[in-house]
Order: sequence, then C-alpha cells, then structure tokens
Amino acid sequence: MTQALIDLNADLGEGFGRWRLTDDEALLSVVTSANVACGFHAGDAATMRRVCDLAAEKGVEIGAQVSYRDLAGFGRRSMDVPADELAAEVAYQIGALEVFARAAGARVSYVKPHGALYNRTVHDEEQAAAVVDGVLLAGAGAELPVLGLPGSRLLDAAGKAGLPVVAEAFADRAYTADGTLVSRREEGAVVTDPDAVVQRSVGIAGSGSVVAHDGRLIAVRARSLCLHGDTPGAAELARRVRSALEAAGVRVEAFA
Repeated sequence: MTQALIDLNADLGEGFGRWRLTDDEALLSVVTSANVACGFHAGDAATMRRVCDLAAEKGVEIGAQVSYRDLAGFGRRSMDVPADELAAEVAYQIGALEVFARAAGARVSYVKPHGALYNRTVHDEEQAAAVVDGVLLAGAGAELPVLGLPGSRLLDAAGKAGLPVVAEAFADRAYTADGTLVSRREEGAVVTDPDAVVQRSVGIAGSGSVVAHDGRLIAVRARSLCLHGDTPGAAELARRVRSALEAAGVRVEAFA
C-alpha cells in the first residue's frame, strides 16, 4: 500500500512595519512550505527578508503569495485589474521575494495567489490566465509550480502553459458541496474548533475527503494542506495537525 503523503503550507510574513500578524518562527518549525506575503496584501522588504532567512535556515520551501494591490483590505477585496497589469504585478511580487530568497541561499519554489485573487481565479478564466502569465514572466523559462484549488481555472491555465500544478486543500475553511470554499461573508466559513481542524486534516490526507458545509462527504484530492497563519493559536494548531497526520501514518513532506 502506498503511504499517504502531504505538504503542510501556511501563510507567513503577514505583517507590515511594526505590525505583525503571523508567528512566523513558530510556524516555520512545523510547516514544510511557506506562502510568503510579497508586499501587496501584507509584508514589506524587511519582513520578506526575515522570513526567507528563517525558512532557509529551517529547510522550509519558500512560495510567493501574490495578491491584488490591497493593503487596506488585506487582499480580500476582489478587484477588476486589467490582465496585462495583473500579470506585471504578479511578476513584480515574485521578483521581489526572489531577491530575498536567493540572499538566504534558497529560491522561490512555487507561487500561490492570496485571498480575493485566489478565489477569483477559481472561476475567472481571464484573471487566471493573467496570473499564469505573471508566473511565466517572473520564471523567465523556469517552471515554477502553481498551488491552487483542484478544478480551478488557475490550475487549468497553469497546466496548459506547461507549469507544474499542485492541488491544495484547506483544513480550516468550510467547503461547499461542489468543492469550492464557502465565502468568508457567510457564517461558518472558517473552521475554528481545533479538534475539527485536526480531524479534517487527517481525513483530507488519508481518505481524500471532507464534510462539506451542508453535511455531505465530498472528495478533496490534494498534495498540499493549508493552515492559515493568521488564525489565533495557529502555531499550536499546526503542531497538533502535524502530530495527528504522522500518527495516522501520513508522511509530511514538501511537494517542491
């Protein structure tokens, strides 16, 4: 029997100046991939450098978490950005993070959209294609993997462009019956019960299934599992999730 394998990713570097939201050092002791904010929804140069240094030191893969230019809204407001402009902004964010990743002796090894951009590219073909164009522009021939929701326009566009695609699931977000995420505007969109998050994590990694918002069991096939770094007690929750996965015989390992 093939051993189940999962990557644990978390959103990190989500601060700005003196303000810090995520416990980066604690989370980097648990996760295998770090989605680092690149300055458009959170993050600044000093934060990006610090997180890249810590990630390289701990052997954690560095991913560029690109977003709409929306510091005030934390990247969670959908915006109608022209495709050529969005592609340039995605490439700009990846390039900024790459400077600090290389200075730390590492590299940007994948790309993941954040917030409203992530959700928009599930269904919006034009915005998805623009993100992929930005990844291609930043990669300059390198095949940077794209992390996203299974069945999304984003992963479809990335695959057609010849980029590696990595399907991910969310342990702490509610799902609709069709496998998409419940909008944060709806009650219960974020799963806050730590025991439920742990149980869902093991189910996703082990059996490839999760209970949707309406109570139905749905299939969720993923190579990477996301835990939001801005959740209160995120580091301790991540430790519990990893321990439960390993106790269930799941190998926790980066995909990159």
